[in-house]
Amino acid sequence: MYELPKDRTKAQPNVFNAKCPARCLLTFLAGKWHLLVIDALAKERWRNGELMRKIEGISQKMLTQTLRELENMNLVLRIDMGTVPPHVEYELTPLGQDLRMKICTLDRWIEDNMFELIRDNDSVPLDYV
Repeated sequence: MYELPKDRTKAQPNVFNAKCPARCLLTFLAGKWHLLVIDALAKERWRNGELMRKIEGISQKMLTQTLRELENMNLVLRIDMGTVPPHVEYELTPLGQDLRMKICTLDRWIEDNMFELIRDNDSVPLDYV
């Protein structure tokens, strides 16, 4: 759990401090589903089913939970089209777009260097997924 001083002007964001909210946010956002959902929403709005197909391996329950968490953090916008049957789309907020740029850079770097990272190295834990 994090701690904030009563006077927020004295708060110093520091991801290396275990009790800092910044550390909690980093740990939370570094989860694989959060990163993948943000990357998937990079260029356009997506419906729930489209995201399920794009992000292989994510369950409906986990996708719904992840989208709600990202929406609560003001990173994802849920757009209800007000139709029957329900039609809901998701897109990144401006804050989410800013984060996406950083995440996509990391994702593309990993894709570009995948073979170099796992070359002759049986100790890389690739079976954790």
